[in-house]
Parts: sequence; structure tokens; C-alpha cells
Amino acid sequence: MSRTPAVAAMVLSLTLGLICGAATSVQAQTSARTAPQNAAPAVEQRRSASTQERAAADRQDALTRSVFWSREMDLNQADPVAGVKMAQALRELGQYDQAAAVAQQILVIQPANIEAMLELGRAHIARGQAFYGVAALEQARALAPQDWRPLSLLGVAYQQVRRADDARAAWNDGLKLAPNNPEILTNAAIALTAEGNAAGAEVLLRRAVAQPGATLKMRQNLALVLGLQGRTGEAEQIIRRDLPPEQAEHNLQWLRAATTQQAGTAVAATAGGVQPAPASVLGASPSTARTWTSLQGG
Repeated sequence: MSRTPAVAAMVLSLTLGLICGAATSVQAQTSARTAPQNAAPAVEQRRSASTQERAAADRQDALTRSVFWSREMDLNQADPVAGVKMAQALRELGQYDQAAAVAQQILVIQPANIEAMLELGRAHIARGQAFYGVAALEQARALAPQDWRPLSLLGVAYQQVRRADDARAAWNDGLKLAPNNPEILTNAAIALTAEGNAAGAEVLLRRAVAQPGATLKMRQNLALVLGLQGRTGEAEQIIRRDLPPEQAEHNLQWLRAATTQQAGTAVAATAGGVQPAPASVLGASPSTARTWTSLQGG
């Protein structure tokens, strides 16, 4: 009688141990089977960047920004901010067709997105096909009548499609909204320079570079028009202040060649008894003209 309870207790203990062991084994097997399934979404799931991450990305170079905003677009094709930023980065990389396509994609989703309209206009201007950006810029002007940026860009677009009067009107309207705006002044000056009126361009560019928002590019444009008037010494001072020696020398060589060619054209025309045609000081090709066109920040 005394051994029976002891044996029963031992059997019960072994049984409980087996049950607990079996339960642990089943639980481990279940966890092993379900863990990959539960972990997979965590590995594949990606989130959009935070406001701070986006701000940090905006401070990077164009290539880094294009990669960053491309990832954001992959996460959400309907993200208008990512689309506009990506178009801007692509344009700065010289991928004008792709920039226009991305901006157009945002406008399909958000037809009244002014920032996308402006970026579309910039892309078409940069690719030398401003005609295809005029409608978007005119729509932006209508939607934001107090914004000077559509007017500034419209002036550039009109000038590229040889609507000089419309270009001047757009810039004048822009200056009414933003007096002495350096970008509008620079765009208008570039148009005058292309018409051969370097002296008139100088007046506008001096106003532009005197403003707080003036850029290195604007100062280099002033150096350009000074040099084209034969004032190479003044131009060289500005160029060498802003640029490293190698780049400064390259620009000065271009300027000397341009002024020599301009002088030769004038002498030949005078010898022939005719007035020299206005010189295009933006270079021999549309790509050079687009290089000198003030687009950033507009």
C-alpha cells in the first residue's frame, strides 16, 4: 500500500513532464513555422521619409536628390511633393525630357498643382522647347495672380518662341509684384543681351546683383555683358572673384573669343556699307542660350 502512492506520484510526474515537453516542442515548431511569415512584411515594408529626412535630402546634390525622391515616388506615385522635387533634380542633371514627364505625371493626378506647372515650364524651357511649357505657365499665372514666378518664367518662354513683346509684358507685370526681383531682372537682361543691347542689359543686371537674393550666376552674367562691351578689365575682376582660377580662365578665353568675333563682324559689315546686325551674345547654339538663362529658384 505504501509503494502504490509513490509509484503513482512518479508516473504522474513523468506524464506531466512529457506533456510539458510536448507542448514546448509544439510551440517551438509552431513559432518556427509562423516566424518567417510574420517577419516577411516587416522586412519588405518601407515608409515614406519624415519631414526632417526630406529637409536633409533637399540640401544634397542633384544626383543624391534624384535617387532619394525616386524612392519616395516608388512608395507613393501620387506624392506631389516627391514628384516636383524629383523633376527639379532631373532637370538640374540635364535630364530635361524625364523632368518634364515627371512633372506632367503630377499634373495628371493634381491638375491645379502650381509647383508642378512651374517645373514643367522650366523643363521645357531647358530642353529648348518652351512652346510646350507656355500653356502650363499661363495656367499657373491665372491660378496664382500674385505670384511673380509664373511671370518670370513666362517671359523666358515667350522670348524663346520669339514673342518678345509678350516677354517684356510678362516681366514688367512680374516687377510690379516683386520690384527689383533679381531673377526677373536677370531674365529681362538676358533677352536684351540676345538682341545685342548689352548696355541695356548692364543696367538691369546691376540692379539685380545689388539685391540680397543675387546669385553667382547673375554676377557672371554682368561680367559677360561688360566684356561684350569691351570692358574686359571690369569683367575679369568679377569673374576672378567668384570662380576658381581654371574656370575663370576658361570663361575669359570664351569672352575674348566672343568679343573678337563680334568686332570682326562689325568691321566686315561697316566695310560693306551696311549696319551690323545685332549680335547674339548667348553663343552659337540654343544649348548655350539655355545655359545663361536664369531658371533656378523661379
